[in-house]
Amino acid sequence: MQLVELDLSRNDIPEIPESISFCRALQVADFSGNPLTRLPESFPELQNLTCLSVNDISLQALPENIGNLYNLASLELRENLLTYLPESLAQLQRLEELDLGNNELYHLPETIGALFNLKDLWLDGNQLAEIPQEVGNLKNLLCLDVSENKLECLPEEISGLTSLTDLLVSQNLLQVLPDGIGKLRRLSILKVDQNKLIQLTDSIGDCESLTELVLTENQLQSLPKSIGKLKKLNNLNADRNKLTSLPKEVGGCCSLNVFSVRDNRLSRIPSEISQATELHVLDVAGNRLTYLPISLTTLKLKALWLSDNQSQPLLTFQTDTDPETGEKILTCVLLPQMPSEPGCQDNLPRCGALESLVNEMSDETWNERAVNRVSAIRFLEDEKDEEENEMRTLLRRATPHPGELKNMKKTVENLRNDMNAAKGLDSNKNENLIHRLHTHEKCGLLEESALFHPGSEPIISKSIL
Repeated sequence: MQLVELDLSRNDIPEIPESISFCRALQVADFSGNPLTRLPESFPELQNLTCLSVNDISLQALPENIGNLYNLASLELRENLLTYLPESLAQLQRLEELDLGNNELYHLPETIGALFNLKDLWLDGNQLAEIPQEVGNLKNLLCLDVSENKLECLPEEISGLTSLTDLLVSQNLLQVLPDGIGKLRRLSILKVDQNKLIQLTDSIGDCESLTELVLTENQLQSLPKSIGKLKKLNNLNADRNKLTSLPKEVGGCCSLNVFSVRDNRLSRIPSEISQATELHVLDVAGNRLTYLPISLTTLKLKALWLSDNQSQPLLTFQTDTDPETGEKILTCVLLPQMPSEPGCQDNLPRCGALESLVNEMSDETWNERAVNRVSAIRFLEDEKDEEENEMRTLLRRATPHPGELKNMKKTVENLRNDMNAAKGLDSNKNENLIHRLHTHEKCGLLEESALFHPGSEPIISKSIL
C-alpha cells in the first residue's frame, strides 16, 4: 500500500525530511501551519503530486526546480515570506489554482503568462507595483485577486482575460481602469474600492454580465452614462466618493437590487431611478439632498436610508412642490440633509452650528434670540399649536449619548446663568463670556446642543436646556 494523501498541517513540525521523496505515489500534501522555513531539495521529485498546501509556514523561497512538479493542479502558498518566484514555475502547465496571497512579492515574472490552464490566481496582500502584460495570456482565468498591493495601473492587456468572472483590485493606488476592461464580457464581480479613481471608464458599460460593482472610497465626481447598460447589475456601491450628481441612465439598471451612494455630495436623485423596478435598498445618507423624486413611490423599497441615525429602514413621506421647478417632490423629517463640516469626519456631522452661533452673536442678539427662538421639538397642546406646527418642518438631529447629554445640560445651564448675570455688565465682561463659549465649543461640550431650524437662525434646543 502506498501513501496517496498526507495532511500534517498545524503539528509544530520544524522540518520536512529529505526522505519525503520516497513517497512517490503521493498526490495530496498539506504542511500548512508548521514552523517550516524551507522545503527539502528533494521535494520536486514527488511528480505525482496534484495538490500542495504550504500556507503559513514562514517559507522564504521555493525550490528553484519547483517546475518539476508538472502534475500539480493546485498550489497554495498563502501567508509566507516569499519575495520572488522561480522561473521554473512556468513549467507547471497543469496548474489551475495558484494562491500567493499575503507574501512579500515585489514583482511577478513575465513567465506567469505561460500558465495557460490557470483558473484562479490570488496575489492579494503583496507589494506589487505592476502586473506584467503577459497576464493577458491567461485565457482560462476565472478569478484574479490583486487587492492590497501598490498598483498604480492595470495593463491594457487585461482585456485578454476573456473568461474572467471575478476581478478584485481593492486597496491599491489606481486612478483609472483600462478601457480594455470593457472586453471582459463574462465579468460578474468587479471590486475597485479604496483606490484613487478619479473617473470610471465609459467601457464599463460593455461588461454585460456584471452583477456587482463596488467603487467605495475613491475620488469619483461622476458615474458614466454607460452604466445604464448594465442590465444584470444587482449591487452598485459608490459610498464615500465625491459624487455631485448621478446620470439619469442609472435607471436602465433594470436588475438593480441595492444602490448605495452614502457620504457623497449629491443634491438630487434623478427621477429616472424609478425605472430600476427591482430596487429594494437605496442608501443616500450623508449627502446634500433637499428632497426626493416623487417617482420613488412606484418602487417596492424595503429600505431607504437618509441618515446614520435613522431608526427604521422606511420613513413616512409627505408630498410637496419644488418652488423652483413646480414639480411634485417627496420630503420628510430627515430632509433637507445637512452636510458635514470639513474636519469633522471623525465625529457625527453636527459640528459648525455652534460655531456660527458664537461668531454671529452679540449680547443684544443673544437676548433677542433667547426670547424669540423656537424649539426644535414641539408638543401639540391645543389646535392652535397644531396649526402652527404644520407650517414648520421638523429637523431631526443626531441624539447624543445619555451621559454626554447630562454633561451638556449642566454646562449649558451654567452658561445661561452666566449670561443672565452678565446683562448689566460692561462689554469687556460680555466678551469674556463669548470667549468662554468658544472655549467650551472647542472642547466639544456644546456641539450637541446647537441646532438649526429651517428658515431661521441657529437655536439652542429646549430638550437640553
